[in-house]
Amino acid sequence: MKRILIADDKATGRELVRTILEADGYEVHEAVDGLHAVSQARDLHPHLLILDLHMPGLDGFEVVAVLRREAAFTSTPILALTASAMMGDRERALAAGFTGYVSKPIRMVEFRAEIKRLLESESS
Repeated sequence: MKRILIADDKATGRELVRTILEADGYEVHEAVDGLHAVSQARDLHPHLLILDLHMPGLDGFEVVAVLRREAAFTSTPILALTASAMMGDRERALAAGFTGYVSKPIRMVEFRAEIKRLLESESS
């Protein structure tokens, strides 16, 4: 079973993503902020991380920067998930080390397709 770590400081955001992913058969873990996300990632070695870009402690950009410097996470898929999607944000996220980008509100078909794509790329 694929392990996915969700990091979002808003409980409602984590709950929605958890519900979708668990319905699709994934093992889901949660982090409440960026610092917790780094710690959980190191402990769990998830197959995929989903990071909100705006969190206290460390934001999603800082978390991806920390993790990408560690050998264990150089090729781990990391998805940026954000409500503040502005022109150029997707490109900025990908340039920062994210593997994918989804804006909120989540569109189920797009979100599920992106999760599948990222996990398939992780397997190969």
